Amino acid sequence: MINGMRTVCYPVKDMDAAKAWFTEVFRTAPYFDQPFYIGFEIGGFELGLHPGEPGMPGCVAYWGVDDIEAEADRITGLGASIDSAIQDVGDGIKVVELKDPFGNTLGLIYNPHFDLKKVR
Repeated sequence: MINGMRTVCYPVKDMDAAKAWFTEVFRTAPYFDQPFYIGFEIGGFELGLHPGEPGMPGCVAYWGVDDIEAEADRITGLGASIDSAIQDVGDGIKVVELKDPFGNTLGLIYNPHFDLKKVR
Protein backbone atom coordinates (compact mmCIF):
# COMPACT_ATOMS: atom_id res chain seq x y z
CA MET A 1 0.00 0.00 0.00
CA ILE A 2 1.35 3.43 -0.92
CA ASN A 3 0.91 5.80 2.02
CA GLY A 4 1.65 9.16 0.42
CA MET A 5 4.53 11.46 -0.41
CA ARG A 6 7.49 11.36 1.98
CA THR A 7 10.71 12.63 0.41
CA VAL A 8 11.90 14.76 -2.47
CA CYS A 9 15.61 14.60 -3.40
CA TYR A 10 17.66 17.09 -5.36
CA PRO A 11 21.07 16.37 -6.89
CA VAL A 12 23.60 19.12 -6.17
CA LYS A 13 27.20 19.75 -7.25
CA ASP A 14 28.36 21.33 -4.00
CA MET A 15 26.89 19.58 -0.97
CA ASP A 16 28.30 22.11 1.54
CA ALA A 17 26.98 25.13 -0.34
CA ALA A 18 23.59 23.46 -0.87
CA LYS A 19 23.38 22.48 2.81
CA ALA A 20 24.06 26.08 3.84
CA TRP A 21 21.56 27.46 1.34
CA PHE A 22 18.72 25.07 2.24
CA THR A 23 19.44 25.57 5.97
CA GLU A 24 18.90 29.28 5.39
CA VAL A 25 15.84 28.86 3.17
CA PHE A 26 14.02 26.53 5.57
CA ARG A 27 15.54 27.96 8.76
CA THR A 28 16.44 24.51 10.04
CA ALA A 29 19.58 22.40 10.20
CA PRO A 30 19.68 18.96 8.60
CA TYR A 31 18.83 15.99 10.82
CA PHE A 32 21.04 13.67 8.70
CA ASP A 33 24.33 14.94 7.32
CA GLN A 34 26.70 12.61 5.45
CA PRO A 35 28.84 13.11 2.33
CA PHE A 36 26.41 10.94 0.33
CA TYR A 37 23.14 12.41 1.63
CA ILE A 38 21.85 15.38 3.61
CA GLY A 39 18.29 15.18 4.95
CA PHE A 40 16.09 17.98 6.27
CA GLU A 41 12.77 17.43 8.07
CA ILE A 42 10.43 20.07 6.70
CA GLY A 43 6.91 20.11 8.11
CA GLY A 44 6.87 16.34 8.57
CA PHE A 45 8.34 15.61 5.15
CA GLU A 46 11.90 15.19 3.95
CA LEU A 47 14.00 17.27 1.61
CA GLY A 48 17.08 15.31 0.59
CA LEU A 49 20.28 16.43 -1.13
CA HIS A 50 22.66 14.03 -2.82
CA PRO A 51 25.81 14.55 -4.88
CA GLY A 52 25.19 14.89 -8.59
CA GLU A 53 24.56 17.18 -11.49
CA PRO A 54 21.27 19.07 -11.33
CA GLY A 55 18.84 17.51 -13.78
CA MET A 56 20.63 14.13 -13.62
CA PRO A 57 18.42 12.25 -12.77
CA GLY A 58 16.58 15.30 -11.57
CA CYS A 59 14.18 15.50 -8.73
CA VAL A 60 12.91 12.13 -7.53
CA ALA A 61 9.78 11.94 -5.39
CA TYR A 62 9.68 9.02 -2.97
CA TRP A 63 6.34 7.52 -1.98
CA GLY A 64 6.14 6.07 1.52
CA VAL A 65 5.42 2.36 1.89
CA ASP A 66 5.19 -0.08 4.79
CA ASP A 67 6.77 -3.02 2.92
CA ILE A 68 9.23 -1.85 0.26
CA GLU A 69 9.98 -5.34 -1.07
CA ALA A 70 6.30 -6.20 -1.57
CA GLU A 71 5.51 -2.86 -3.22
CA ALA A 72 8.53 -3.04 -5.54
CA ASP A 73 7.44 -6.55 -6.57
CA ARG A 74 3.83 -5.44 -7.08
CA ILE A 75 4.79 -2.43 -9.19
CA THR A 76 7.32 -4.31 -11.32
CA GLY A 77 4.54 -6.83 -11.90
CA LEU A 78 2.54 -3.97 -13.37
CA GLY A 79 5.24 -3.18 -15.93
CA ALA A 80 7.83 -1.06 -14.10
CA SER A 81 11.50 -2.03 -13.99
CA ILE A 82 14.09 -1.70 -11.23
CA ASP A 83 16.31 1.31 -11.93
CA SER A 84 18.19 1.28 -8.62
CA ALA A 85 17.89 -1.77 -6.36
CA ILE A 86 16.50 -1.61 -2.84
CA GLN A 87 19.18 -0.27 -0.53
CA ASP A 88 19.41 0.54 3.14
CA VAL A 89 20.60 4.15 3.32
CA GLY A 90 21.07 4.16 7.09
CA ASP A 91 19.02 4.04 10.27
CA GLY A 92 16.75 1.33 8.81
CA ILE A 93 15.58 3.55 5.95
CA LYS A 94 15.27 1.75 2.62
CA VAL A 95 14.77 3.19 -0.86
CA VAL A 96 14.27 1.84 -4.36
CA GLU A 97 13.92 3.58 -7.71
CA LEU A 98 11.74 2.12 -10.43
CA LYS A 99 11.21 3.16 -14.04
CA ASP A 100 7.57 3.27 -15.01
CA PRO A 101 6.56 2.06 -18.49
CA PHE A 102 6.83 5.67 -19.70
CA GLY A 103 10.45 6.24 -18.58
CA ASN A 104 9.74 8.22 -15.41
CA THR A 105 11.52 7.51 -12.13
CA LEU A 106 9.23 6.39 -9.32
CA GLY A 107 10.84 6.28 -5.88
CA LEU A 108 9.63 4.23 -2.93
CA ILE A 109 10.82 4.73 0.63
CA TYR A 110 10.41 2.78 3.84
CA ASN A 111 11.25 5.11 6.72
CA PRO A 112 10.49 3.72 10.19
CA HIS A 113 11.19 7.19 11.66
CA PHE A 114 8.52 9.00 9.63
CA ASP A 115 5.68 10.09 11.92
CA LEU A 116 2.58 11.02 9.95
CA LYS A 117 1.20 12.71 13.07
CA LYS A 118 3.91 15.38 12.71
CA VAL A 119 2.66 16.45 9.29
CA ARG A 120 1.02 19.84 9.53
